[in-house]
Amino acid sequence: MSQNLLQTVQNEILEEFAPFDDWMDRYALLIEMGNSLEPLPEEYKIPQNLIEGCQSRVWIKGSLTEDGKLHLLADSDALIVKGIAALLLRVFNNQEPQEILSTRLFFLEELGLKEHLSPTRSNGLLAMIGRILQYAREFTAKK
Repeated sequence: MSQNLLQTVQNEILEEFAPFDDWMDRYALLIEMGNSLEPLPEEYKIPQNLIEGCQSRVWIKGSLTEDGKLHLLADSDALIVKGIAALLLRVFNNQEPQEILSTRLFFLEELGLKEHLSPTRSNGLLAMIGRILQYAREFTAKK
């Protein structure tokens, strides 16, 4: 996937949220997206995959596919946080680590998501992004 396609995915997310001015409707869409996440097997719900700094429990597991893409799995015990994880995975899952590191993540700011999260949830969002970038850096170094 090229940078243009990563930008396209972010624009698609913005378009999906555009019809909803009310944040209760946007939260409902986030929850729906979270429910569509590929299940995270229980054996990956371990401390190494737990995101520090989140109000709720969130796990993100990263692995490198044979063709050099970052494969991500995520889960949370909070519905909105699970939806946020689903958004991040939609942008970054199955992408080359170097592309992830060079992608500007603009859709969160344009959605105004951080302004509608509690400070601890906002910190959790940053921690989730940080973990994904950490996986991308680790797997870039291994190439």
